[in-house]
Amino acid sequence: MPDPVLSYALPVLLLAAFPFIGGLLRGIDRKITAHMQSRIGPPVLQPFYDVIKLWGKKPFITSQFQPVLAFGYLGFSLMAAAILVFRLDLLLLLFTVATADVCLVAASFNSKSPYSHIGGMRELLSVLSYEPVMIMSIISIYFATRSFLVGGIFSLAYPLLLLLPGVFVAMGFVLIVEMKKSPFDISASMHAHQEIVRGVFTEFSGYTMAMVELGHWVKMMLILSIMAYFWAPNLLIGVGLALLLFFVSLVVDNIYPRLTWQRMLKTTWTFGFTLILANLVALFLLGGV
Repeated sequence: MPDPVLSYALPVLLLAAFPFIGGLLRGIDRKITAHMQSRIGPPVLQPFYDVIKLWGKKPFITSQFQPVLAFGYLGFSLMAAAILVFRLDLLLLLFTVATADVCLVAASFNSKSPYSHIGGMRELLSVLSYEPVMIMSIISIYFATRSFLVGGIFSLAYPLLLLLPGVFVAMGFVLIVEMKKSPFDISASMHAHQEIVRGVFTEFSGYTMAMVELGHWVKMMLILSIMAYFWAPNLLIGVGLALLLFFVSLVVDNIYPRLTWQRMLKTTWTFGFTLILANLVALFLLGGV
């Protein structure tokens, strides 16, 4: 019989590690991208230095509600990660992620800056491009496992990826949008080629920007963890698959230009829905549903 203390301690440790692993991946991202562009790039630990420096800076608060929304973005991102690591309800996870996105958009609209408003509008379009794909992915997981619980994935006799390869690929689009990588970085870019200053992040500064950055790391880890669960219960292979998708997103970021929001919606919906629906049809025909 499993030790109840250990069964709770491991998810708590994993949840605590989410921001640190996310920051490390962010540093690796910048280093690999720099090498792809024939640059040296910053140190791998530079994202942590940046966040520590932001915490020590005096913020320019454009609205008294902005820090609350920045904390909400980080808090709901961590709550969604907790739902995942404790193997709870995937629908609840989806609604929690959506709430985190609403906090970020509301914070960008809570400023008089036109750049921030444009970034907020584009962030809404980004959410609109990947949230339906995530909804369809979760519905597909339900058909494969007969449960909306994350624990249902671990109850399968074989990896989920064998049943839902199309859904796994469709989640790759979600990852690229969530990482704000080209060609889907319309709301904000992680590099210095954003034509609207910092987009949705424009009016954040000091500790509010630090919280938003931490929230972004957690959400990136959330998507990567969901993709790792496609090879449960052997998560070692799942982590390898998730890191492979992470590297693919970096390659895509460096070879594709940014799309317009119309093309972004058309691309994510067309390819995402087609892959998921084709996978569901195959699941029905094979008797997996």
